[in-house]
Amino acid sequence: MSITVSKEVIDELDKKIIKFLSKNGRMSFAEIASHLEVTEKTVRTRYNNMIENNIIEVVGVVNPITLGIKVGAIIQLKVVPQEIEQIVEQLQQVPVVRYITTTSGDYQLLAQVNVRDYDELNETVKTIHRIPHITSTNVLIQMDVFKNTFQYL
Repeated sequence: MSITVSKEVIDELDKKIIKFLSKNGRMSFAEIASHLEVTEKTVRTRYNNMIENNIIEVVGVVNPITLGIKVGAIIQLKVVPQEIEQIVEQLQQVPVVRYITTTSGDYQLLAQVNVRDYDELNETVKTIHRIPHITSTNVLIQMDVFKNTFQYL
């Protein structure tokens, strides 16, 4: 199952609202309205429209280190092409897999995992290796993160 992306077109005001929320997701509609010189109702209406149309999603982002999750890895997967959907379904069931995408090149899938330690990473890789129709993997351990942002505008 793919993530549904809205085909709704957003204008400059929507982009400005998104930019404020990207910097501070707790900023009030009144404060945003004041900065943009529009009414609070305008900001609230635009915000609700963007939520309903899957343009923005409001989530709490936690620092994984505070939860004891200290190891990140990217796992590239070579798979039997006809079995991609079934493999993705099984990967989605692995709790520490937080991101899955199809890719071009030698590896058809990429999964990102975050785990507590290298023992858990080892067990996760073993779990992934048990999924049928995965022919090869390449595990890239993330060392230092220099940028991790949710700002697109």
